[in-house]
Amino acid sequence: MPPGIQNAYAFALFNALSFQMVLAGPMVLFAKSLGASSTILGLVAGLMPIMTIAQIPAAQFIPSIGYKRFVLGGWSTRVAFIFLMALVPLTGGFLNAGSRLALIIALLFAFNLSRGLSSCAWLPWITHLVPTAVRARYLTIDQLCNNGASIAAFIFAAFMLGDAADAWQFTVVFLFSGAAGFVSLLFLRRIPDVAVSEEQDGGRGPIPWGAMANHPPFRRLLEMNAAWSIAYGGLTTFIVSYLKSSADFGERRVLLVMSLSFVGGLASYWVAGQRVDRLGSKPVLGFTMAAGALGTLGWGLVAGGLLPATTGSTLGLAFLVGLCNALFSVANNRLAMSIVPVMGRNHFFALFAVVWQLTLGVSPILWGILLDAVGGHRSNVLGLEWNRFSLFFFLATAAFGIAFLMTRRLDEPRAAGAHAMLHELLIQHPQKLLVRLFVR
Repeated sequence: MPPGIQNAYAFALFNALSFQMVLAGPMVLFAKSLGASSTILGLVAGLMPIMTIAQIPAAQFIPSIGYKRFVLGGWSTRVAFIFLMALVPLTGGFLNAGSRLALIIALLFAFNLSRGLSSCAWLPWITHLVPTAVRARYLTIDQLCNNGASIAAFIFAAFMLGDAADAWQFTVVFLFSGAAGFVSLLFLRRIPDVAVSEEQDGGRGPIPWGAMANHPPFRRLLEMNAAWSIAYGGLTTFIVSYLKSSADFGERRVLLVMSLSFVGGLASYWVAGQRVDRLGSKPVLGFTMAAGALGTLGWGLVAGGLLPATTGSTLGLAFLVGLCNALFSVANNRLAMSIVPVMGRNHFFALFAVVWQLTLGVSPILWGILLDAVGGHRSNVLGLEWNRFSLFFFLATAAFGIAFLMTRRLDEPRAAGAHAMLHELLIQHPQKLLVRLFVR
């Protein structure tokens, strides 16, 4: 691993402490307290990935500014917007709920725009900094930091908000987010910078976006990312909405359940670990899509009344959701690092991030419109209640199935088959554990 990489891990840790407060469960609960509909919740969830479209025009400025300055400028700006968000819950004395909701969405837009502009430099920076042979190791440790910090963030928010939060409690949560974001900048400054050469940038002529998108291995990766984003987009947001509005969980209970999704993210280190570098990204992505289909099927059975909406059942399903997200992030980014050509790398990565994240952003808005369209309609077929949430989860299950089929079309040199991943997890690893336990 390159010198100074520990600063990237510390940055990931404090960055996760920060963004989970304003982009995940606590912000969803604050929006619901202001009367947000499912469509508005989808917009809240979708703004961050949608704003990655700013990477397309921003990528051309990386060579003149440099990776480190580019990322640092955007992250500093977004931290400033977090402190402004912390003031919104306190404006209830002179702003009605609708105005506060509009104000928080406007600040989220500005927050995510600054992130979207600067994030185009992050993946090329890390690709230059971390050698090929240890990229999966770096990405899994990065996921450990992200998920460990996310658990701490959700537990803090759960006990800070309680079962029925007042406005000042949301302000404290958002101030905590801003403080953690400020600390993350201190570590970001210490990450070693690398030079951007003209050859790696691809020159100063017109950018052939169409030819880049049609590069066969890259195109298949983009298609698989779009399928994943449709399946996963808005999943955690509408799980929070379901638990709060239909399962009657209080704020604290909702956030504690969702914290288990990050325990699932931590478990990705055991599931993936060195396997990704050894077996390749393709079998891990296939396993991820199958596990995602199993998880959303379980949520559909809970929402449809065939499984009880207990703390135990929801904890297990939240764990599976977090595991899938972490595995996908590691395997997807590693595969992109492997197949993206050196020439025009910055623009390839920008296009990759935009297609992935833009679909991930539009998806929850479309799901939210569907949920609002179904509304309170319910019907019962063979003991299963079809309502807006069970319909959403079953459709997401089908989307995961399509994404699984698309992983089989991916191009990756020397990747093992999906059966190799299952054989290691279900047969070889348990055998090794038994030998260690009983053979001395």
